[in-house]
Amino acid sequence: MNNPVKTDDIIFNFFKQICDEKDDKKCVELGNSWIRAMETNLVNLEANLDEKDKIKHKENIQNNRDHLNSLKGKNSAEWKEYATKCMVEIMNNKV
Repeated sequence: MNNPVKTDDIIFNFFKQICDEKDDKKCVELGNSWIRAMETNLVNLEANLDEKDKIKHKENIQNNRDHLNSLKGKNSAEWKEYATKCMVEIMNNKV
């Protein structure tokens, strides 16, 4: 029996990995890898939009970039707090 992999589960598990990481440096590295992955996703998403949709979603894309920029420089405790909030949000929105 194949169960489809759900994006929320993958994201939840990634944030759980951040929370469970004992080594502060590795925790920060995981957080920074999250930022890089999400920045890549934004670039790819924007590249695939036509001009009309780029204009329509410009503010949302910029808000996402601003959010990612606000995560840069976090220490391990801050990453664990952020990851915990994200995991709670995922759980609260499970269907």
